[in-house]
Amino acid sequence: MNRTRLFLLMLLLPITLLARGGDRYLVVKAGDAQSLLETIALADSLNRDSLAERLYIFIPNGYYDLGETTLTAIWGNNVALIGESMEGTIIRNAPPVEQESISKTAILLNRGQNTYVQDLTLRNDLDYYHSGAAGRAVCWQDKGNRTMFKRVRMLSYQDTYYSHSEECQHYFEDSEIHGTVDFICGAGDVWFNRCLIVTEKRNEDGSGVNVIAAPRTSTTEWGYVFQGCTIHNEESHFHLARGWHTHPRCTWLNTILESPEKLEPTRFDPQSIRSPQCEFGEYGTVDMQGNLLTPTTNTVHIVGSEGEKTVQTSINAEEAHRFTLHNVFPNWKPDKEVRILEKKSLKLKKKVLK
Repeated sequence: MNRTRLFLLMLLLPITLLARGGDRYLVVKAGDAQSLLETIALADSLNRDSLAERLYIFIPNGYYDLGETTLTAIWGNNVALIGESMEGTIIRNAPPVEQESISKTAILLNRGQNTYVQDLTLRNDLDYYHSGAAGRAVCWQDKGNRTMFKRVRMLSYQDTYYSHSEECQHYFEDSEIHGTVDFICGAGDVWFNRCLIVTEKRNEDGSGVNVIAAPRTSTTEWGYVFQGCTIHNEESHFHLARGWHTHPRCTWLNTILESPEKLEPTRFDPQSIRSPQCEFGEYGTVDMQGNLLTPTTNTVHIVGSEGEKTVQTSINAEEAHRFTLHNVFPNWKPDKEVRILEKKSLKLKKKVLK
């Protein structure tokens, strides 16, 4: 963005710089998709520097229809997208079926460091059930690092959330992710804390089998960790995870299954794990009444191009206790950062909405 364009945007869009030591924020015009795009572009320009102070974008309740626009970039650092409410702030796109792709359809493409997202919905309306063999439609593609989500809902079917960078660290809390096939996919270490995972119908008639997670962990140690999440099943049967490639890692701890009868007996998908160099684990799964569902032993035989391996997916308490936020993120405390950012965002909302 050239300087003239940046200057005009700063005149047109309300940016408020509070007293010294205060917070910096921009406000999007309610329900105006173009205002949203221009505000994100302005935030990117203002926060080019990796040491830039946190900049908040407040997005009022409204329907922000981006049409066929994809890959809207967030490349500024320390940028926060704050919706008024998860149910009321909806950002939506609808890529044409011909554009179907994991790399071309995302609503938002994050390249920034320490991005924070709170209280909004991302909805990708690619025509999934009429897209042919695949319907890859991403809500959030992340090429950044240390992204944090609080009460964020992502609505799509295949590849809904995509952690792209090999060595990334990301954190979800009290969020909601919908999909059918590999709808939580990618690399890095990602922690999902108290999230609602919703498996939609694989086919329009409810037939077929879903797969929730497809990690491709290569250089990080932990992969995807789901802690205290609830799985809501719409109709189709499902697997907890499969491997994308390389050295996939995925662990489910203290999961609540609303429809345990819909979980496939193998629990993880043996036909699609692909790599014998996988680490999959499950501990403390219960039903809605609190009855323990994780079997004492569950072995999955994997056959891939690199050979064969029998994987034990049921882990014991000692193994499960290794999975702590401190162990996964020894140099980062995302849960504490989220608490601070949530409080600041609440104060911001009160200022903007009064």
